[in-house]
Amino acid sequence: MNAVDLYILGRKLMQLAEGALPGDSWATSSRLLVADVAQHPDSSISEITARTGSPQSYVSTAVAKLRDLGVMETRVDPADHRRTLVRVTPVAIERAAALEAAPAGAVVRPALVGKGAGAEVEVVQALELLAKHLTPKASVRPPLRAAL
Repeated sequence: MNAVDLYILGRKLMQLAEGALPGDSWATSSRLLVADVAQHPDSSISEITARTGSPQSYVSTAVAKLRDLGVMETRVDPADHRRTLVRVTPVAIERAAALEAAPAGAVVRPALVGKGAGAEVEVVQALELLAKHLTPKASVRPPLRAAL
């Protein structure tokens, strides 16, 4: 596998995951920010940036837009007035919980038609291994329903 193959694989995985996300008016990246903040209430912009890998300018802009839509709430950090703390509204937590409703097997299944009975298990195990090594926090994330 080379960098081009890896890029194509990454795009395919993104397309499969985006297809499994609930349809609504939020951009996919905004939905992922909502899911992250739902799991980590009272996060600062820099903490959200570090966890999601999104640029800080994007996170700041998206949080402002989502706040205007009533999806997120912000407040000044009482311990450090330079920081803004972000949390999602209760309605947004319910919507974000839908992001975890589709397990990886269900997401990749359409791409594995005709590949044999063990393909789904094999692919899910490979994805879990990649997540463990490339995004270690992904394997220890608490379920969103725990935030309800």
